[in-house]
Amino acid sequence: MLVSILHRVTGTGMATVGIAVLLWWLGALAAGEEAYAGFLDCLTTDAGAPNWLGYLLGIGLTLSFFQHMMAGIRHFVMDAGAAFELKSNKGFAILTMVVSVLLTAALWGYLGYEQLRAAPATTPAAAEVK
Repeated sequence: MLVSILHRVTGTGMATVGIAVLLWWLGALAAGEEAYAGFLDCLTTDAGAPNWLGYLLGIGLTLSFFQHMMAGIRHFVMDAGAAFELKSNKGFAILTMVVSVLLTAALWGYLGYEQLRAAPATTPAAAEVK
């Protein structure tokens, strides 16, 4: 029951929150540099990394996507006539939640690792005047 409810909630959440952020981004792009800078200020730090709101939206939408995808795969398998036994059904339901959390952690871990691997920006040396 929980996985079925989460499937509906994540689908609705991705549709409403995802579209709202997408429309906000597109509106900021269309409104000009000042509006786009305001959009970036709300979601990122001065260094360009996500701030707490950026992480909340990014990780939340990513978790919603993976949970919805895994529950959809589970429904697909059940529509094919498999996993109706109580033990396998419950195990598959738990697996959808565990895999969605692991996929989210793996994706955001990879994104964070890429930021750590990036070479630090250095200031150019002053040119010597002769």
